[in-house]
Amino acid sequence: MGKLEYINDIVEWEKEFAYFYPLKVRFSETDMFGHLNNTVPFVYFEQARIDYLKRKGLMQSWLQAESETMPVVADLQCDFLKQIFFDEELKIFVKVDDVGNSSIDLHYMVKNEKGEICLPGRSTIVQISKKMGKSVPWTGDTKKLFHEDREVVYK
Repeated sequence: MGKLEYINDIVEWEKEFAYFYPLKVRFSETDMFGHLNNTVPFVYFEQARIDYLKRKGLMQSWLQAESETMPVVADLQCDFLKQIFFDEELKIFVKVDDVGNSSIDLHYMVKNEKGEICLPGRSTIVQISKKMGKSVPWTGDTKKLFHEDREVVYK
């Protein structure tokens, strides 16, 4: 595997993940060659990210009508290392890599049934004001959530 800009040491990076979202590749997500369409990993990242943020208790508050803030994806990247095929069972891992003033850098790791890394990726999520469209700093409590010890693996 070539060097990925956002990963210093792939072995250490892989060990830092705890939370994962299980998923099975649907037929509709594959192309005429039977392998995963190259747009689908971004949907997988979204599913895992939303579930991760729900488990942190953040999505519920952002979705309330009275909430003044919401998260937006400012940057999203996926690297394709191994092909994925219809009916494969995957684990989509998510972890917070860095916490900024109003943003977080999330990393993703998609593993197949053999435990091989197929799709590493990353994204930057920014909390913005629904009214002004400008970034809003995280509260101290939210920063604590992002800095907590790695979560228990959910099955």
